[in-house]
Amino acid sequence: MEIYQMDYCLYCDRPIEPDLGWYELLFGPEERLLCQKCEGKLEKIEGQTCLLCGRSREGQDSKLFKEDICYDCLRWESNPKWKGVLAKNISLYKYNSFMADFIARYKYRGDYVLAKVFSKDIQMKISSLDYDVIIPIPLSKERLYERGFNQAEALVKEAGFGVVQVLSRKHTEKQSKKSREERIHLEDIFKVKDEGRALIKGKLVLLFDDIYTTGSTLRHAARALLDSGAKKVISLTLARG
Repeated sequence: MEIYQMDYCLYCDRPIEPDLGWYELLFGPEERLLCQKCEGKLEKIEGQTCLLCGRSREGQDSKLFKEDICYDCLRWESNPKWKGVLAKNISLYKYNSFMADFIARYKYRGDYVLAKVFSKDIQMKISSLDYDVIIPIPLSKERLYERGFNQAEALVKEAGFGVVQVLSRKHTEKQSKKSREERIHLEDIFKVKDEGRALIKGKLVLLFDDIYTTGSTLRHAARALLDSGAKKVISLTLARG
């Protein structure tokens, strides 16, 4: 008789009890990386969302939306510099308190293995999208040195996809320290490397980042890519704030 090896939750270290239905008995238990309690704290974004930024409409005041677009996106789109720059963003999870702590542990405490938790969901979503190249949002040299890895790039690679890194940062100050208006009017914070222009010319680019908050980072990156010859830019993020 086969004895199943006990797995432990990557987040809380609790034992993960295996499901032992007919499928598991015939083919073996499916690998689970989180326990049931931690899985239950993740909130997938499902149902109706803002058509541009992917903000969930569930539990939101209808006054935050005009038809199918949220007012945050309408403000971006009302500015000629930013109109149409980011064609669409898709986010997989809500940025609740559990996700906030999860990402903080992953990004700032160097717990790289946590990237594996979302690999299947990211793989399924990317496989459903139309794109030519995937570009993760880059870190500054200082941030990369502090963390030891680019959290956005790691999430994509753990999902089994290759990336091209054609962007570099001009500014190192954290965007979270700035107000929304400051982020909108900030000078360009990204540039496309000279050797990267040929890789994006006429291409449909999929930008990837861990969190969408105001959309400033993704739009600044998209602006740099479009100015350097990209045909269209869409984005995918793990969480939506």
